[in-house]
Amino acid sequence: MSPAVDDPAAPPGSGPLAGIRVLELGNFIAAPMTGRVFAEFGADVVKVERPRTGDELRGWRRATGGTSLLFRTMARGKRSVTLDLRSPEGRDIALRLVAASDVVLENFRPGTLERLGLGPDELRAVRPDVVLVRISGYGQTGPYRGRPGFASVAESVGGLRHLTGDPDRPPVRVGVSLGDSLAGLYGAVGALMALLRRERSGGEPAPETVDVALYEAVFGVLEDLVPEHDGYGVVRERTGAALPGIVPSNTYPTGDGSWVIVGGNGDAVYRRLMTAVGRADLAEDPRLADNAGRVAHRELIDAAITAWTTGRDLATAVAVLEDAGVPVGPVYAAADILADPHYAERDMLVRHEVEVEPGTVRPVTFPGVVPKLERSPGSTRGVGPDLGAHTAEVLAELAGVDAEDLARLCERGVV
Repeated sequence: MSPAVDDPAAPPGSGPLAGIRVLELGNFIAAPMTGRVFAEFGADVVKVERPRTGDELRGWRRATGGTSLLFRTMARGKRSVTLDLRSPEGRDIALRLVAASDVVLENFRPGTLERLGLGPDELRAVRPDVVLVRISGYGQTGPYRGRPGFASVAESVGGLRHLTGDPDRPPVRVGVSLGDSLAGLYGAVGALMALLRRERSGGEPAPETVDVALYEAVFGVLEDLVPEHDGYGVVRERTGAALPGIVPSNTYPTGDGSWVIVGGNGDAVYRRLMTAVGRADLAEDPRLADNAGRVAHRELIDAAITAWTTGRDLATAVAVLEDAGVPVGPVYAAADILADPHYAERDMLVRHEVEVEPGTVRPVTFPGVVPKLERSPGSTRGVGPDLGAHTAEVLAELAGVDAEDLARLCERGVV
């Protein structure tokens, strides 16, 4: 099995969201993540960027060339238009684009869109049923609404950083902008709910604003952190690689210097796990028959598993536990993902020709589309476009800007 598969590159207008147009006014990751979901499933996503500089994401983690692979990933399937929203002419063109759109995405600080003359009232004056998705650090209301907010801060205020890392070390972050991605996914869900409501409204305008706060997107996935504290008086702390209150579920060293993740916390799974590691005595110990008992004897159980894993290499440990029906897996790096046949079989590795550096075009592997729809699957539809690649096309099609007008706008720096 090849480590990467060619993307089917479904043409524009196909997919479950075909016929929906999204105007993306956002930068960085949060709102663009919402736009990415729409684009992957067939919507026409028009991304508005600043003339000359574009979305700052184009320069993030750029090892070489003019555009980062991070941007190529987040903006795939979209059309790029340059437009100065601060200019009166840019604002006028933006409103024409709104009139032709079903959804508008933005992730400015609250109040910015209004100062640009593109607030909800102005948008709905030209498109009464438009769905407006607003993503910000703290939301559109409340005492913190005016504060700037990035994913790192949201992950802290949302409670995630307090739980992440070892108890004797500073809080750590995961290796991606998780708060932004979570907010973007919530934005997509909210927009789709609003579109469904609009469809069911019988043709009457059903305007909706989807207000997503980064910190709330993080807080929303923290399970019972607050109820445990408020109801039981439990103060959760950082517990390293283990999941508190659930045993065994941890990361264990192997004899070849690798790490293996084992989740043996179901009652029946636990018994299979302990039998597989040669500790039938612990499998049958009545004190450990349920999770509450295992939590009280975490150190005993983890020590038994560690003694077994350290005596085997990673491949052997995984194979034995898989055969025993125990959830187990290695800690993958990028190279492991690229070599994994399951990723390839599931079309989660798609290749596109990309100009990695000026004058050098070669195939690069990108993540596939999630989720899998059986009847109407999504498609990456290429990579994020060059800055302004579709300006002339989109403005002519949706805003009535002809070649002469475009030349004038270019000269004035509006596009």
